[in-house]
Amino acid sequence: MAKTLVIVESPSKAKTIEKYLGSDYMVESSVGHIRDLPRSAEEIPAEYKGQTWARLGINVDHEFEPIYVVSQEKRQVVAKLKQLVKQASEVILATDDDREGESIAWHLSQELKPKVPIKRMVFHEITKEAIFQAIQNPRSINEDLVEAQETRRALDRLYGYEVSPVLWRKIAPKLSAGRVQSVATRLLVQRERERMRFVSGSYASLEALLSTQTGPENGQSTRFPSSLLEIDQVRLASGKDFDENGQLKNEKVRRLREKEAAELGSALEGKNLTVRSLEEKPFTQRPYPPFITSTLQQEGSRKLGWTAKRVMQVAQKLYEGGHITYMRTDSTTLSKEAIEAARTQVSSMYGPSYLPAVPRTYDKKSKNAQEAHEAVRPAGSSFKTPDALRSQLSDEEARLYDLIWKRTVASQMADAKGRRTSVRLEGQAQLGDTQNQVLFGA
Repeated sequence: MAKTLVIVESPSKAKTIEKYLGSDYMVESSVGHIRDLPRSAEEIPAEYKGQTWARLGINVDHEFEPIYVVSQEKRQVVAKLKQLVKQASEVILATDDDREGESIAWHLSQELKPKVPIKRMVFHEITKEAIFQAIQNPRSINEDLVEAQETRRALDRLYGYEVSPVLWRKIAPKLSAGRVQSVATRLLVQRERERMRFVSGSYASLEALLSTQTGPENGQSTRFPSSLLEIDQVRLASGKDFDENGQLKNEKVRRLREKEAAELGSALEGKNLTVRSLEEKPFTQRPYPPFITSTLQQEGSRKLGWTAKRVMQVAQKLYEGGHITYMRTDSTTLSKEAIEAARTQVSSMYGPSYLPAVPRTYDKKSKNAQEAHEAVRPAGSSFKTPDALRSQLSDEEARLYDLIWKRTVASQMADAKGRRTSVRLEGQAQLGDTQNQVLFGA
């Protein structure tokens, strides 16, 4: 009996999905793209080699028509897929639901040319319920997304082939500059020229570690840091007070020199400061929205010390293992089931007092946001805690999942409330032959 052939991008994703679908399905991987623009002169088809545009792989004389070829390393994959197509009752293309995934699905349909029905299925998380829902609700290939990806790829080639050789000479070999990197390279050049024109201006500051006097109640003092703000009621200069030539642009501030700062520090050591004012202000802080791709990369760098590439590699493993939703997204939106799952965990783990009365929604106002996917969140209609998944994940996967889980659950919690206290302390210190009044802030 013929089976349904499901084609995905990665072997690990294929293994996970195969477990859910059972024996009526064949699940195979394309291992990414099966064809692309020619990467070298050897891959250019013979009929195009005499053309002036051939090295680009894009016919710039005829509406930028791309020339696609199956690379040497993908020919075996394509041959295997063609054999499986002959045995199948239907073909389902289950690549990612984005421009690149749509492009891969289109290339598969063009290259495999199945004679059996061909469908497109999409899902945002690899869970059993999500896979079966996607199987039951297929669609056709979205030509608009395919053309968008073709345009992106063409721009990569048209710009990259001109800029990349410059990077090889000036920075390092094997670097590539596409539609994004070309613009980034230009920004770097502009910033470097600004840096070369920059004239530094020096100034000093003074930090003090203060302690309160011993209290009569508990006999303990409190230590806290503070910064020098004013000398004789004149504000100290900081970086914002200097122009591009390294000169003060504000005459109403005082530039503290390093020698003066050292002398002032010595004069103040062991001296008492008096509290001039103390102000307390209440504050309310809303939780951060769930992760999108860029904020996930930023937090992965800040809290885990990883590069953006490493964050995405680990996130890919979590996604393919069915633990998180798709990790390439610009959307901060959570589905109703995700909001309910997060609120349930907040209530059960922390108590009703930490749960706002109304579910939180996070809508992006950017017109260019790609809202095809949810925010990056734990997969499923109920979230597994990091401790529950610990034994199933590698150390890196566990650390990143913990970050995603905390951010998602916290996004549905009540506002944090607290009070900020600011103190101004004044004193006297000898600077040269002059007695000066100083003001510190903490």
